[in-house]
Formats: sequence, C-alpha cells, structure tokens
Amino acid sequence: MGDTVLQQRSSDGPTRLGQYNGVESPLNFGDPGGELALLRSSCAIFELGWRGKIAVSGKDCVRWLHNMVTNNVRDLPLNRGAYNFVLNAQGRILGDLYIYNRGDLLLLDTDQAQVETLLAAMKRFIIMDKVEMAAAGEIRAIALCGPRARDVLAAAGVDAKDLEPLEIREQQVDQSHMVLARGPENKPGWYEVWIENDGSSLEKIREKLRVAGAKPAGTDALELWRILHGIPHYGQDIRERDLPQETGQEQALNFTKGCYIGQEIVERIRSRGQVHRKFTGFEFPDESPGLGKYESEGRVLAEITSLARLPAAEGERKIGLGYVRREALEAGPEMEVGGNKARIVELPFAV
Repeated sequence: MGDTVLQQRSSDGPTRLGQYNGVESPLNFGDPGGELALLRSSCAIFELGWRGKIAVSGKDCVRWLHNMVTNNVRDLPLNRGAYNFVLNAQGRILGDLYIYNRGDLLLLDTDQAQVETLLAAMKRFIIMDKVEMAAAGEIRAIALCGPRARDVLAAAGVDAKDLEPLEIREQQVDQSHMVLARGPENKPGWYEVWIENDGSSLEKIREKLRVAGAKPAGTDALELWRILHGIPHYGQDIRERDLPQETGQEQALNFTKGCYIGQEIVERIRSRGQVHRKFTGFEFPDESPGLGKYESEGRVLAEITSLARLPAAEGERKIGLGYVRREALEAGPEMEVGGNKARIVELPFAV
C-alpha cells in the first residue's frame, strides 16, 4: 500500500497520514466532514490496505472450512460470498471474515490484523484433511462507496450492472485484469476493486475512477460512516469475549448447516430465545461519555465501544455503538451512561 499512499500524498493535496487498523493510511485530505458527505451523497474512493486475504485450497477445503465457520460454505455459488464468524469451542468469536467461492479455491477476506491470528487458530484443525491455507499477500485493493458509485464505475468502463451483494465479477479494463466485488447489504453503495500483484494496473484504474467522478476520502470519514451504519469492527466492537447473537450480526449465522466449532453454544442461545445483552446504537443529546463499561448498582448496564461526532445542520451529532443489557432495554430507550443522557437507537442510525 505504501506506493499508493505516497501517490495520494502528491496528487490530492494536503494529506494527513496515520495508523488505521495497524496500517499506514490516508486519514483525511483536509476535510473529514466533506469526505463523509461524499460517502453519503456522492462517491468517494479510498484505500483498502488494512484488508488482507487468505487462500484455502485442496480437495477437502470446502468440507473442512464449512465445518470451521458459522455460515454455509458448502452451498456457496461460484463467485459469491458470505459473512462468517470463527468461534472457539465456548462459542466466543475469534474473528470475522467474508468467504468467497472462487472455484479452484476459497478466498477469505478479513482485516490484515486478523490474518495471522486466524491462520494460527484454524490451521491446527487441519489434521488428515487435504487442505492448504496461506495468506494471499499479492492482492491489492481500492474501494468506492456512495449512491453514485455504480455510475462512476460505468463511466470508467467497469461493469457493475446487476451485481448482487457479496458477488464478484472478473473483467478486463484497458488490458488490466481485475475483480469487482460488491459489498454486503449493510454497506450500501460499496464496491471493491481487487488486482493481483499489479500495482501499476491498480493505479490506472484508480485514476480512471477519479476522472469519472470519484473523490478521495480518508479513514476518518470511513470510521464515521461505519459507525453511522452500525457496522461493528472486530477488535473494537466485537471481541473474543463476545457471543455471536450478542453482536446482532445474524447474517453471519446459519442454523441448518450442521456442526461446526462453537455450534452447540450458538444453538443453545437460539433455543433459549435471547442473550443478556444486545449490540445497539446510542445517541447523546448533550455530551458523550468515554469508551468503556458503565455500571449501575454494581452491574454493568452498558458498554460503549465506538464513538463519533458527526457534522449536522443543527449542530454536532454525537452517536456511539456498544452493548446494553436486556433489563435496560426493557426500561425504555432513555438511560444514563456515565452521568450523560443517552438514547438507545436501533441500527443503522437514521441518515
């Protein structure tokens, strides 16, 4: 990713660089609020250097991976993907990832920071299986997001017509071979361009997209957009101590696929009908509290895991993501968190 960061620094004017998910990235280009507006109402282009890929191959790879994760891998159509959790035997979440059926292999897409952890956790279960699993480090990626993203792709000669959520499509653009991936349903207007081991082709496509109308955005705006859409981030909003149903990410779970690691716990929670806490949104009319757990009468009632201050016409809007206990939910949407008024909000936030 280093080359593209340097090129952005020279071509897009003042650029603030910093760490995002452990990778040096453009944080903003001078106006995070304006970049958020692009994501919400137009089309922004940004780097995906913090994402990593894992290739799983071998004649047993589909059966083996199907028994390792929470969603249905066995029946994935060609060039389609699904969101998954990897659990331990106690049903706790070791990581999250998208799994795509590429025909000759399964491609796992996750945060770069999770790659080595997931490889270590999953490889130890390869015993007599004909399975090979390794980081696919040569795939580089950029993304577009916004209601005009598909129009911008079309203007740049990239075919996104009728592409379904979590579907990928191979194509040629000016002699450059690329893969276009559409984001999941909870990421509206999100498209990714993947190119294997060819930085110059990626830059040519990136420039065509910019000429077609995509404007650069940094990770400061992406983080605001993520929180606004109620999308949890592993390591921050989802941790190893959390249970799948607590996170509210039902799209990661399949209840008819049969056994997998941690499945007994997931099924037990489903049969009981609820968990003790729920991932939700918070809106703060005055000041927002800090990140962390908040108690009442010796019991943790709420935990704030992400916070954002959004520019708004009527003034700054303060929102957050986190968990709230069922008894607090049942008491009504209004509560106090760390001495601050808070309102519990269904996700995603109204935009």
